[in-house]
Order: sequence, then structure tokens, then C-alpha cells
Amino acid sequence: MKLMKSVAAVSVGLVIVGAASAQEYYVGGSIGFTQQNDSDNSGSTGAFTTGNLGDGSTLDVAAGTPYGWSTEFDGGTAFGAEFGARYGSGLRSGVEFVYSQADVDTHTGVTLGGGSIDAVDAAAIAGSAEPLGATVAAVVADGRGEITNTGIFLNAYYDFNQASALQPYVGAGIGYVDVDVTYQPSGITVIDDSEGKFGYQVKAGATWQLQNQWELFGEYAYRATEDIELDNQLFPGTLDIENTQNVFSIGARYRFGS
Repeated sequence: MKLMKSVAAVSVGLVIVGAASAQEYYVGGSIGFTQQNDSDNSGSTGAFTTGNLGDGSTLDVAAGTPYGWSTEFDGGTAFGAEFGARYGSGLRSGVEFVYSQADVDTHTGVTLGGGSIDAVDAAAIAGSAEPLGATVAAVVADGRGEITNTGIFLNAYYDFNQASALQPYVGAGIGYVDVDVTYQPSGITVIDDSEGKFGYQVKAGATWQLQNQWELFGEYAYRATEDIELDNQLFPGTLDIENTQNVFSIGARYRFGS
């Protein structure tokens, strides 16, 4: 991951240096499928007292107690728009606006203080004085919620086979992404917050140049941000959420010419 960040930063830096030599400008748009990768959520609590553990007792939880679980996401949608410039020797760059959304599928493996609480009555985390008659595992299995990414990236590309109609390319970019997360298992709001983070991406694709000013393209992008730290709405504490995705897109560009 550190290597990908470095590649993205160096590539963008090289294009910024050569920005004055732009030979052609273009605009483009894309639509695609996003595979939001699973997140191993982890955080620490504030001090609080649980609800009914199922046997009439409660538990005092100390501030700083670790907790977490894993979240799986469904496939989602992705959109992009880019304004770019081509230079000599196959280099080009672009400013890209991106948006993606994916629903939560399920949550599993809830831990508190390093141990599993999957079998505990869900009243414990819901703060209920009366047992709910369902385990923590059963309640969180009903995922609900979503994650959305809205960002802007500065990208650098290298196009191969420039004399051919079919031109493979590679690219990388750095940017800023606003990440909005909602976790509402079984309708219980646990996370409903957003945070902006540094983001980066690496790309590979191919462009098919048409006879006029238009061209079609298909590409794959691995996109990621730093972990998102959000406030827990259910009990005191914060939660770090991993945010990485694989995006598969198709799109079109219009070239303005020299």
C-alpha cells in the first residue's frame, strides 16, 4: 500500500512539472461497478454501562476498551468525470471527480475487550433494560446502511501504442475524498457520520480512438483512503473503518484537438 501511494505521488508530480507543454485537452465521463472491500472495523469505547446481558446483569465498560467487527458490502455503482490534457511522449494528466456508493451486506464477529460477544443478548449493546430475545450476532447480521465516496483526484497517465487505434494505458492519482458511512443493523443506528481523508488510486485500461474527436475507454482502478474515524452513535466511542475499493468502468472522452 505504501508503494502504491508513492507511485501515485511521483507520477502526479512528474506531470505537474510538464503541465506547460500540453498539446491537447479532453473531457470524459464514465460509469461503472464498484467492489467495496470488506472492512475490519476497530475502535475503543468511552466509559458506559451495558444493557441487560440476558440474565438480568449489566457490565461496566471502562474507557479505552477495544471493540470491533467485520463488515461486508454489496457491489455498488461508480461514476466519474475528468478534464485532462495530453503532452508529448505518451504522458497525460487529468482532474477527476468521482462518486461511488455501496450498500452494507452484513456484519460479523463482534468483539468487546478482545473477546466475542456474538452470543450475548443484543440488549447489552442496545442499552435496553429488558432482554431483546436475539443475540448480538443475529441483530448485526441484518446489515443495512451504506458507504459513499465523493472525491477529487489529480491523475497522471501513460498511453502506450500511440500510433494505434487501441492504446493501453496505466495511471495513478492522489486526491481528497469525503466518505459517508451509515451502519444500521436491524434498524439500530450505530454509525451515521462522515469524514474527509487523503485518497490515492492506481489504474490500468485501454482507449479505443474513433475516427472523429471521440474515443471510448475501459479501465480498472484500485482506490483507497486512509482509515475513516467516526463517532459511535450507540454507545460512547469511536470506530476506524477501512475504505478500499476495486472500480471497473467504461466511458467516453471528447478531444478538443491541438
